[in-house]
Amino acid sequence: MPIEIKELHIKINVSDDSRRIRPSGNSSSDKDKIIEACVEQVMEILSKKEER
Repeated sequence: MPIEIKELHIKINVSDDSRRIRPSGNSSSDKDKIIEACVEQVMEILSKKEER
């Protein structure tokens, strides 16, 4: 015999933890590397579309 759930109660606690560890000063170089990789992938996609 199937069971039917008519009510469902969900309780969540959300807190802003300001004590989180922040990234060190290398974040700008990491961002530059990520941006460079993204640009390279986009350029590859565009060149493949032009070949078609």
